[in-house]
Amino acid sequence: MGVSLADNDDDDDFAETHDINVTPFIDVILVLLIIFMVAAPLSTVDLPIDLPTSSAMPQKKPDKPTYVSIKPDLTLAIGENPVKRTELIGSLDGMSEMSKDKYVFLRADRAVPYGELMAVMEILRAGGYSRVKLVALEAPAAAAGPSQAAPQP
Repeated sequence: MGVSLADNDDDDDFAETHDINVTPFIDVILVLLIIFMVAAPLSTVDLPIDLPTSSAMPQKKPDKPTYVSIKPDLTLAIGENPVKRTELIGSLDGMSEMSKDKYVFLRADRAVPYGELMAVMEILRAGGYSRVKLVALEAPAAAAGPSQAAPQP
């Protein structure tokens, strides 16, 4: 409740004012803006991987996806943290937000051989992570035509 200390000739020396003080509200909004500006870049995976393109319909991804990446030099990473192949399942099991019924998003560089991709998928399957989605870049609509068909022998 606010009061006005101006000289009035009214009977009330301390009349109430009916103005809203928005300064604290603006301060809170600016603090929240700074928090989101700092946190937004931290929520993306920034490993330089040359993903292949796909013409499949994009699907909605979960709030906190778990990315397993295979880099061109065949090393693995969970998010941006490097991990050895022998420690992949242990690292996934140790994550608090990860469970065996959630999807694992597998990203592989275009230069990674198919056999290496299948080997990592086998490690995940053997560890109980059978829900794996492959990540690819979205192809433009024009490139999704019949020219993408498999070559004939």
